[in-house]
Amino acid sequence: MNRCTERLYNGLVKENPTFVLMLGMCPTLAVTTSATNGVGMGLSTTVVLVLSNMLISMLRKIIPDSVRMPAFIVVVASFVTIVQFLLEGFVPSLYDALGLYIPLIVVNCIILGRAESYASKNPVLPSIFDGIGMGLGFTVGLTCIGIVREFIGAGQIFGKQILPIADEAAGKAGYVPVTIFILAPGAFLVLAGLVALQNKMKAKAAKKGKEVVESQGCGENCSSCNGCGGKVFPTGNEE
Repeated sequence: MNRCTERLYNGLVKENPTFVLMLGMCPTLAVTTSATNGVGMGLSTTVVLVLSNMLISMLRKIIPDSVRMPAFIVVVASFVTIVQFLLEGFVPSLYDALGLYIPLIVVNCIILGRAESYASKNPVLPSIFDGIGMGLGFTVGLTCIGIVREFIGAGQIFGKQILPIADEAAGKAGYVPVTIFILAPGAFLVLAGLVALQNKMKAKAAKKGKEVVESQGCGENCSSCNGCGGKVFPTGNEE
C-alpha cells in the first residue's frame, strides 16, 4: 500500500474521525437530522480539509513555530468563508439547514488536528490525500448517522419517502415515525448504536486473528494535551 492510499484507508477505516477518534462531535450530533445534511456538512468539511492541508503543507517551512496555530486558523477560516459563500449562492437550502455550523468548521478539531500533526510535517501530495481520507471518513460517518435518524424518525432517506406514514384520521395504516430520532437525544442513541455495531465487528475480527485498531487517546487531561504523543493524530513519521 503506497503512502497516498494508506492515508485514504487511514481516514476512512483505521482512524475514522467519527467512529474511532470521536472528533467533530458537535456537527456530528447537531446537523445529522437527515442524510442530506450529513452529506452536505461532510463534503463542506472535506473541501476545507483538503485545501487547508495543501496550503499548510506548502507553507510548512515558512510559517514560524511561534505563530503556527494562528496561521493555521487564518488559512482554515479563509477556506471556510469561501465554502460558506458558495453554499449560500448555489445551495441556499443546504446553507439554511446547516446554519451556524458552517462557520464553526473553522474550529473543527479534525481540521486543526490534521494541520498541526500531519500537513505541517509532510509533503503536499500525502497531505492532500490525508485530507481526502479524513474528510470522506467524516462524511461517511455523518451520512450513516443521518440515514438512520431520518429513516427511523420520518420514514425517509435523502428526503424520499420510503415507508408510508400512518394517517389515523383517514383510517390509513402505515409507519408511525419515532420522532425522538430526529430530535437531539436521537443523535446520541444512533451514534452509540453505530459505535457499538463497529466494536462488535472489531471483536469478531479480533477473534479471527485480524489486526484491530483500538480507540485512540491517552486518557489524560485533554485541557493540557499536546497531541497524546502522536497517538491521536499520527504524523506519518513515526517509523
